[in-house]
Amino acid sequence: MLRLGTATAAETAAPVPLQPPWLRPLEPSLSLRPAPTGEAARQLPIILRAQRIQSTPDIETIAEGNAEFRRGGLVITADRLAYENPLDLASAIGQVRVTRDGAVYTGPELQLRLQRFEGFFLQPTFEFTQLGSGGRAERIDFIDSARSTAVRAEYTSCPREGPLPPDWILKAERVDLDLDANEGVAENAVLRFLGVPILALPTLSFPLSDARKTGWLPPSIATDSRSGVEVSVPFYWNIAPNRDATLTPRLLLRRGPALDTEFRYLQRSDSGSVRVDWLPYDRITGNSRNAVSWTHVGQLGSDPRSATRYGIDLTRVSDDTWWKDFPGSTRSFTPRLLPLRAALEQPFSWSSPSAALTGGWLNGEGLVYARVLQWQALQASDLVVVAPYERTPQIGVQFNGTAQGFVYGAQTEYNRFTLPSGEQARNGREGGDRVHLLANLSRPVRGAGWWITPQVSVNAASYRDAIVGTSDGSVGGGTRIERRHESRTVPTISLDAGMRFERQAQLFGRAFEQTLEPRLLYVRTPFIDQSGLPNYDSAAKDFNFSSIYSANSFSGVDRVADANQLTVGVTTRFLDAATGAEALRLGIVQRVLFDTQRITPQADGTPGGEPFSQRFSDALLLGSTSLLPKWNFDAAVQYSPDLKRSVRSILGVRYAPGPFRTVSLNYRLARGLNEQLELAWQWPVWGHADTALRGAADGSCSGSWYAVGRVNYSMKDSRVTDSVLGAEYDAGCWIGRIVAERLSTGLSEATTRLMVQLELVGLSRLGSNPLKVLKDNIPGYRLLREERSPALPFQE
Repeated sequence: MLRLGTATAAETAAPVPLQPPWLRPLEPSLSLRPAPTGEAARQLPIILRAQRIQSTPDIETIAEGNAEFRRGGLVITADRLAYENPLDLASAIGQVRVTRDGAVYTGPELQLRLQRFEGFFLQPTFEFTQLGSGGRAERIDFIDSARSTAVRAEYTSCPREGPLPPDWILKAERVDLDLDANEGVAENAVLRFLGVPILALPTLSFPLSDARKTGWLPPSIATDSRSGVEVSVPFYWNIAPNRDATLTPRLLLRRGPALDTEFRYLQRSDSGSVRVDWLPYDRITGNSRNAVSWTHVGQLGSDPRSATRYGIDLTRVSDDTWWKDFPGSTRSFTPRLLPLRAALEQPFSWSSPSAALTGGWLNGEGLVYARVLQWQALQASDLVVVAPYERTPQIGVQFNGTAQGFVYGAQTEYNRFTLPSGEQARNGREGGDRVHLLANLSRPVRGAGWWITPQVSVNAASYRDAIVGTSDGSVGGGTRIERRHESRTVPTISLDAGMRFERQAQLFGRAFEQTLEPRLLYVRTPFIDQSGLPNYDSAAKDFNFSSIYSANSFSGVDRVADANQLTVGVTTRFLDAATGAEALRLGIVQRVLFDTQRITPQADGTPGGEPFSQRFSDALLLGSTSLLPKWNFDAAVQYSPDLKRSVRSILGVRYAPGPFRTVSLNYRLARGLNEQLELAWQWPVWGHADTALRGAADGSCSGSWYAVGRVNYSMKDSRVTDSVLGAEYDAGCWIGRIVAERLSTGLSEATTRLMVQLELVGLSRLGSNPLKVLKDNIPGYRLLREERSPALPFQE
């Protein structure tokens, strides 16, 4: 049914309430509503307006002069527009413009059957507003509301500048689009960049939205100093809404063909991924090589507070040199220590029948667990890795709760410690069994601006079939080694107290709230000889603002330092009065020993060092500020009162005056061990500095160059250890990147990778992807374009 309005574009008269809706002039809507689709859209009325309208009822309606046709989300404007009612046919001539579902078509002539959305558009240009891209064609045939065909079509996100062609353009003899299938198929497609054809395929398939679609992904080309040129062509398989896979055939010029696979799954209670990299025959090493990675998490039950949880994290490679030869495929935070972790956990909670009778001691929550931890240590001739002990198995229970103002907790655990295959002979170590109990009871008391927490804790451990070394505690380093059963119990009492003072302050003309936060921690742990006991998991904690306020200076269970000490510290902060953001922080903390500490770490952090009798420990000084606009400063200094100089320092400054502009400089000193200087940056060096913000909106593809990189320089060794150097060019409608990464793989070895990428905005990315390298290495790095979705698949 055709409903007509006689209003012209210039009319603004208010609607008359007694008039039928179709006789009222059109009014602009102040809110956006999603347009109906499908059958609901076909039932919507047609609204037509123009300077002149002629109508023969039930036969034909002709609109001339700024004619506008509306039906749901479909809008057609033209110089002349005719609608033939018996055929349901709309014909438009002269400056025709069609807007539908975020797509805009313009051209000289259109014919369209409205109900079936069937017809043609001659010599149209089109624009996809969400993608910022478009193109032109000789003809578009609309088959129905979901399917259409474009003949001799061109597509690009670059604007045309005079007679010159766009910087990049995709041409095809025929393009079939199917919205329901989320698929576009181009025949005889050629992709040209700067006038040079860089890709030609007889058939090219691509998705029409961010939804996943089976197909070939863009090829990747990279090179490194160990494998040479590498070409990869991934194939994405959308198996089901909750499962997919990626198969990546690769050709390594020096080594031979390879295949990488990844399978991902997501169930109601389970999820995970499996990755397998396979090199059937490496021409350099002369054998087959592979890497396997599997992660899985799941639970039995829907309530996370009571559901049984399970998971596995497995990474294994075929040989010790995998991490050197393929640094880009590293699957572990520690590329030379690859884990196998498996866990089964059951949380639980309980409550007393009557809190009044029991005092609430039976209220709490806990966890029962069984775990396995194993390692694969990848060794190198010039740098040997000492593998940690494996836990096969680790079985325990832990719980905590509160009652009558008390806070309590406990953990008991059984561990069987072993060493990875081959590590026992290399290091002269063996494993054993350990059962331990960690328990604590505290009574926090808080008031207005102050708090105090007394606590009693116990660390008890029993060892069976342990290898016991010499009297200094070293294992495998003396002549007396024997098996025996040992146990020990170490109690600790502590008192933690602090205060918080606040006042209003002015600094650099800004209003702040300043705080002053003193804190005291007293710890008393008696000396109990542990030198004859094995050490499976203890090492010295890093000396910092967090660890200095802990009761034990060792991590793990096997070593508990004797202590009669007081830690004294104070922190002041300046908080912006309007936003609450921290603008300045200053702190100092120091430990005072009342007795000589006899259980101390060695130089390498393991227990067994010389007794520590220094009355005052090193002082820690901390500072950070963002008071200066666009600047951030951070500093942490460990100062030795005996040496009267710093023994460790971390100093950092970062300047970020705007988007895509950041420079950071960090200095790290551990006296006698290392001294490093790190410089990282992202900065425009030529052209329009705001190209990344403007995109191609200014109507040109003239852009800007950005320098990116990070250099880590060892001042102790006088050499560059790791570095990333690159450049990005943003032309608005395309982005080019070239990045070189150098990773140290030994005292005199390094692997260098070269990554080149061309990003065609609105289409896809071609080449090797350096974005993860840039984001991981450059603090504050920002993508020149926000990622919309993974690269668009295409296939032959």
